[in-house]
Amino acid sequence: MSDRTGWTAEGRIVLEGSAAGTALVLEQPLSFWGGLDAVTGLICDERHPQRDESVAGRVVVMPAGRGSSSSSSVLAEAIRNGSGPVALLLGEPDGIIVLGALIPRLLDQRTTPVVVLSPGAYSRVKTGDHVVIDGQGVRVSPR
Repeated sequence: MSDRTGWTAEGRIVLEGSAAGTALVLEQPLSFWGGLDAVTGLICDERHPQRDESVAGRVVVMPAGRGSSSSSSVLAEAIRNGSGPVALLLGEPDGIIVLGALIPRLLDQRTTPVVVLSPGAYSRVKTGDHVVIDGQGVRVSPR
């Protein structure tokens, strides 16, 4: 569905919750272990196209996770520190990312929703778009 104020993204909510923020679309998968500074929220992987971008308070849109199972602990630490994303929109399911977002919910009641978008919806989200995730789904407003 599309109109002048935005559109509703099709997808499957993997980890429920409400969040709103500015999208940061990653061109490549990110391994949070070794790729994200959990204190600052900055992408620190020297080979990543979005190196030095901050995920803090953003809706991170990425094709998939990459790498180590330790990524879940780094993601959880960043969320608990307040330097992590407010939500994650994925192109394909990733259990390690879901686990990293689930841990802060269990420990601190910090909710970070995770949604696997349909391929069509995934390709439409752009960096800078405003994204709202709630009980009505995922709504995207162009920048």
